[in-house]
Amino acid sequence: MGRAFEFRKARKMKRWSAMSKAFTRIGKDIVMAVKEGGPDPDSNARLRAVIQNAKSVNMPKDNVERAIKRASDKSLGDFKEVLFEGYAPHGIAILVETATDNNTRTVANVRSYFNKCNGSLGTSGSVEFMFDHTCNFRIPAEGIDPEELELELIDFGAEEVFVDDDGILIYAPFESFGALQKELESRGIEILSSGFERIPQVTKELENEEHVAEVEKLLEKLEEDDDVQNVYHSMKE
Repeated sequence: MGRAFEFRKARKMKRWSAMSKAFTRIGKDIVMAVKEGGPDPDSNARLRAVIQNAKSVNMPKDNVERAIKRASDKSLGDFKEVLFEGYAPHGIAILVETATDNNTRTVANVRSYFNKCNGSLGTSGSVEFMFDHTCNFRIPAEGIDPEELELELIDFGAEEVFVDDDGILIYAPFESFGALQKELESRGIEILSSGFERIPQVTKELENEEHVAEVEKLLEKLEEDDDVQNVYHSMKE
């Protein structure tokens, strides 16, 4: 098993945010997808992927349809995707992905979390290079040989394929998302969910429990913010 497997296993053991937070994230993803490619999922691959993710977290169909309709309203402002980079205490690198309609507010909030938790907000490029930007797809495991599938998908960018309790996971570089999505759909393979993750190239273990708690305090504050979509770090779980 590779780094993607270990990363996924560690994150699965974490305490995840409340369902309402997941719905908020997906709602923003829908708005950005519609603004980018229109409200028809048949012709908008990004929207198609977001709808699959909505189903995977049991987001009601009515919520999805309302979000698409709301996003089609030209008077609705755009959400801008902004990446923040910095360090938590004890040298732990942090990447924060946000989607915001008010960048001034988001910058102020994120900076305050770092400052209050003895971290430091860095400049663009100061941390991002320490993480591999990946895409992933989850498909049903029934009737599929993961080793054979991995060999068949290598030409489309797949780097790691493994099985967990919820199906088969396929990991690839960020830029391979479109090619893999198209190939899976052309094969008639159901995509249960898909997304993007940033996997730390090297992790740092903190043996002092108080140090771990200090880092976790910052991570929790960031994850609770409504503008924050995802938080990644280099602390070994």
